[in-house]
Amino acid sequence: MIGLFASAYSITQPLNHSTTQSLNPLPSLTIVNRHYPPNPGITGESAWDLARYLIEQHGIDVVVVHIERTYDGGGAIRQPVGETHGVKTVYAGKNGLLKLIAGLLDGFLLIRQALKVRRGPLLIMTSPPMLPFWASLLLRRTPYWLWSMDLFPEGFAAEGKVSPTNPLYRWVIRQTYRNAPRQLIALGPRQAEHVRQQYGKAIPTTILPCGVLMHQERDPVCPPWRDPTDGLIYLGYAGNVGQAHSAEFLESVIRHLDPTRFRLVLALYGTKAAAVLRASEGKAGIIRLANIPRSQLHYLDVQLVSLLPEWTHIAVPSKALSAVGSGSPVLFCGSPDSDSYVLLQQAVQLIDARQPIDTAVAAYLTSLTPAQVVAGRQAAEQVASGLQQQVQTAYAELAALVSEEAHQS
Repeated sequence: MIGLFASAYSITQPLNHSTTQSLNPLPSLTIVNRHYPPNPGITGESAWDLARYLIEQHGIDVVVVHIERTYDGGGAIRQPVGETHGVKTVYAGKNGLLKLIAGLLDGFLLIRQALKVRRGPLLIMTSPPMLPFWASLLLRRTPYWLWSMDLFPEGFAAEGKVSPTNPLYRWVIRQTYRNAPRQLIALGPRQAEHVRQQYGKAIPTTILPCGVLMHQERDPVCPPWRDPTDGLIYLGYAGNVGQAHSAEFLESVIRHLDPTRFRLVLALYGTKAAAVLRASEGKAGIIRLANIPRSQLHYLDVQLVSLLPEWTHIAVPSKALSAVGSGSPVLFCGSPDSDSYVLLQQAVQLIDARQPIDTAVAAYLTSLTPAQVVAGRQAAEQVASGLQQQVQTAYAELAALVSEEAHQS
């Protein structure tokens, strides 16, 4: 059945790179991920940002294998760079079970296509959810690199879709972590430690936070949803409210919001978004938007981010880093062991999700002042500068590794 699904092929080559290995002596890298521009989504944006850097700064030949489908997520609409190979998904609808099955098959199809067109190292990302499983299974004779975003199948257990003691789940876990990558790219130091423990071996690691883009624009024109003269503090949640996130946290903010002091901007999608939006109906001081472009994030004074404790290390919300990268401080509801807090704590106020949330949220909103917002913005700019340098260092390290692989081959 799998053979019936043909892949579509397109090439975007702004640098006029050759399309065959024999004619192309440049160092090369092949990135494999579900999403890639022009479709939005932070994992695709991250792949695009790395690809753009490698092409423009080091003349590296980048090939991207991705699924041809849309994604109802946030992020900018960008034009692809590099040579792109789109694979047709087996199912693009909304049915949960069929989407799960499609994700399984999409991962197989991506690896199969990548083996056909690859040049240089294979950089496997972790979307669709079972992509690392297929990489471990199908690349036993092909060294690969792993760029860990959200981790699956652990995410299925964290969602409660399967018991961690389920025999099939345990088998999939064993297979996923049986064949270790040659290089690990992790979102933060705590996630890196978790992944290495899963593989049971030391793996050379590059820390590359997700959501800190080297090409993040800031729109100088104030958006219509913000009144720059009202003297209010603008809080905002822009992005996914899915299984890994706390609807309770957002509902608490809605409950305790004082409209004479605050505006709360909500641009939500995901499995819990509808419930949160229902809780906001009829509440004063709340602005509901379909989407906030990344270039407008800096108009939010404080950005809200959450991660349920059981998802710690399995997911590292990119919106926390996008927020700080835009110059906004963060109110984070999660575990203090999460990389979202560990990496950003100078610009983050923590609501410990292991403790009663409502009391902490009420106390934060009561005590927050415009002066604290200004100080938070200054701290965010300093942290963002450090993150940009960290990303620059990580990109340069990866470029050197790609070049080293080319010289050895």
